[in-house]
Amino acid sequence: MKGDLFSNDHMVQPASAPGMSVQNAKSIRYVVNGETMARQGAMVAFRGNLQFERKGQGVGGMLKRAVTGEGLPLMAVRGQGEAWFAHEAQNCFVVDVEQGDEFTVNGRNVLCFDATLSYRIQTVKGAGIAGGGLFNSVFTGSGKLGLICEGNPLVIPVTSQYPVFVDTDAVVGWTAHLHTSLHRSQSIGSMLRGGSGEAVQLKLEGEGYVVVRPSEVTPQKEH
Repeated sequence: MKGDLFSNDHMVQPASAPGMSVQNAKSIRYVVNGETMARQGAMVAFRGNLQFERKGQGVGGMLKRAVTGEGLPLMAVRGQGEAWFAHEAQNCFVVDVEQGDEFTVNGRNVLCFDATLSYRIQTVKGAGIAGGGLFNSVFTGSGKLGLICEGNPLVIPVTSQYPVFVDTDAVVGWTAHLHTSLHRSQSIGSMLRGGSGEAVQLKLEGEGYVVVRPSEVTPQKEH
């Protein structure tokens, strides 16, 4: 077979190392030797001796939003082989979490992660029901975290002199030592007149980075 489809740009090459890597802009490759965790339904291909086990709501409730009740069901991938993960052709990125790091991320942006990472669920401080009821997961430990994002993300530095204000529907995640609170950028009078559609944001203060996607609308699957 010949043609652009079968060029090196698209052809999967032999794995050079175990673990997670970006296969291309829209997918992540994971060479499994033991166990990894992934979003349910995110596996698009695999080879080797792998088993996929759906996790119950104890883990699947990992990343919920209070208003919508949405969750992110997870699956454990066990054995020896290779798996490719993707979700709705969104862009893929790998974050290296090192010992002592802490990365807070929205559930809609999690694709897969090393089983060596620990996570805990927490409500975003200052963002209760009025701010979207955000329930995020905080990843700690040592390992790789595979993320998805609609479009190319913006990584914005946050300093004590320059806090950053982000739309709660656009935020992907942020690094440790950032403090969150709810910020209202419109007056009540303006809101009653219809407002600008940008009434409330999440304010991040401290020293670190916040990751934002260039979209406020959650991608919807075609029916």
